[in-house]
Order: sequence, then structure tokens, then C-alpha cells
Amino acid sequence: MHCRECVAEYSAAHYRRRREATGRTVRERVEVPTGHKLCRMCGEVKPHSEWHRNATASDGLSTRCKACRAVRGRQDHLKRRYGITEAQRDELIVSQGGVCCICLAAVPEHVDHCHKTGRVRGVLCFSCNAALGQFKDRPDAIRRAAAYVEGIAWKPTLVAPGVYRLPS
Repeated sequence: MHCRECVAEYSAAHYRRRREATGRTVRERVEVPTGHKLCRMCGEVKPHSEWHRNATASDGLSTRCKACRAVRGRQDHLKRRYGITEAQRDELIVSQGGVCCICLAAVPEHVDHCHKTGRVRGVLCFSCNAALGQFKDRPDAIRRAAAYVEGIAWKPTLVAPGVYRLPS
């Protein structure tokens, strides 16, 4: 029989030899106080309150801290939804002069894309992105809205009973 410490020491040495033999990196053992956990992504030891719960994990906590998980979530969302990286999104913002493509004033934060083709068109502010969404990307509706705002009367003309002609 071997004591628990001896078995742990043997296992650690065996792990190190196997990893080095295959040319892979060896993670160094980090002492973690009770009630804390090491985040392998940022390398920081954080209290359990900085971790999401995960019932399937052996310690009941997520594999990444809340902050790293949020960063990774944004990266994964951009890649999954639009097929771009954060760097590509930032390049778009720089190419737009750092402002929204539509209002030319607000800070662009939302990636805009064509719902038919999926092609990314630019990065918009929240209000302009929401407005396009409300118009369902219909250029005819957007043109009528612009004409309405500019003061051009938008009144249908009665052609026959129950039949109206819209202004062009």
C-alpha cells in the first residue's frame, strides 16, 4: 500500500513524462486556496462567486471564469452568426470612420447583415440597426418613411371604390 501523497507524486511525475515525451506542454501545478478555482484561460485564481454553476462538472463549476466566458461568448457569437472575428468587425468600424453607417454620429456596436444572403453590410448603432429590423430590410418601406419624414405627403389616391393608388 502507498500513502495518498506518494500516489499523487507518482501520478504527477508520470503525467509530466508522458506530456514531455509527446512534445506537448506540461501544466504546472498551482496551489489554489479552498473556495477558489484557477481559470486556465486567464490564469487567475478566483473565488467560486466568479464562476458559473455547471452541475455536470466534478466540482460543480464552469471550466472558465465568468469574465473569460463572456469574452469567449462574444467571439463565438460573431463567428457563428456572421462568420467574422472581432478583429474583422473592428476593421469594419475603422473603415466606417468609427461611426454608424446610417446616422454618422453614434458609436457602431451592432453587426448588420442581409437576412437573405447573410452578407455583412456594416456595423451600426443600436437605433439604426433596430430601425432597419423594424422595416424588415425593405427598401420600398424605407424610401416611403424617408419621404414621410421629409414632409412629402403620403396619401393614397382613391381610384375606384376600395381601390387606392400609392404615390410613387
